[in-house]
Amino acid sequence: MFDKILYPTDFSRNADKCLAFVQRLREAGTREVVLLHVLDGRGFELLSALDSDTTAHTVEENMTKSSLEKLNEIAQELKNNGLAVKIRLEKGVPFSEILKVAEEEDVSAIIVGSHGKSNLTEVLLGSVSEKVIRKSKRTVLVVKR
Repeated sequence: MFDKILYPTDFSRNADKCLAFVQRLREAGTREVVLLHVLDGRGFELLSALDSDTTAHTVEENMTKSSLEKLNEIAQELKNNGLAVKIRLEKGVPFSEILKVAEEEDVSAIIVGSHGKSNLTEVLLGSVSEKVIRKSKRTVLVVKR
């Protein structure tokens, strides 16, 4: 049913719940996972405006390195469970990048958490998740926190 899925992660606790769900999808026929993390480019632009480009570049390099380490750990866990994994690290507006990668990779479904790192209790659904659900042409499975 869902041969190839997109698993975008912000490395939050809710994203960890999504990971457990992704691993269970192997039993339902999933063979490949596109593992995605998006560095929010808006933060780097703001940092550049407030401070030097050198500082923004250093922060971006450090975040890229840290993110790749985390993605590789998750990828290894998925591979150990018999799934093929492709890692994507993108920079931009998270929901836009998720939708773009879903189309580029021609995934069957997108697995998102109901809330991300902000985890605002007054918000019914995370803003990234809500935009992905509303704008995606692909099936979106939402994992509650």
